[in-house]
Amino acid sequence: MPLDYLKVECPEPVGGQIYEHLASVVLSEYGMSSIIARLHLYVDPTIPIFVAVGMTRTMPGMILIRDFSDVVVHDNGEVVVNIGDEKYLAPLLQQLWDRFGKDRVDQPDRFTVVMKLSPEEQVGFSDLPVVDPADGLYKDLIYVLQIICPEGFKVRTQRFMPGESGRFYFVASENTLPRDIVPIVTEKFEIMGDGT
Repeated sequence: MPLDYLKVECPEPVGGQIYEHLASVVLSEYGMSSIIARLHLYVDPTIPIFVAVGMTRTMPGMILIRDFSDVVVHDNGEVVVNIGDEKYLAPLLQQLWDRFGKDRVDQPDRFTVVMKLSPEEQVGFSDLPVVDPADGLYKDLIYVLQIICPEGFKVRTQRFMPGESGRFYFVASENTLPRDIVPIVTEKFEIMGDGT
């Protein structure tokens, strides 16, 4: 999926084209083009500074037990979880072990988990959160931006604002960064816009 917006601002037009191509390739290879909706890069080797501002696409919400399993509660308190998507098995088991203890979680086969729960523990069981798709997104995003960033730009600061439409920024330089990067970051967000 291509980005809705990708622009590179650079005082050297050829350098800007190279960075735009590099960003497209890296984002595609690392699967981030399906996550990032808008990205504006500013590269000025004379300062030197690299600024990336962007917005992520709307992320799916928390994955609950009921989203990938059928839960059957028997009269004797036995709860059987029939797993429909095996990729959530490991995080499900970890959540159940953390919440109820390993000794109470039985796994007779790879698609079934059986537990004995009290009536109080059964309430809302199917709605227990298992995986947050946003976990790791920030780390992956910063990793990809470090790849796109010019070699040697080791002084950096970044911020991910998931509550603000998934806005993020990444600023890097060879030298000390300006004390107040907010004006330059704000300016680049304004240039990029929000797509509406």
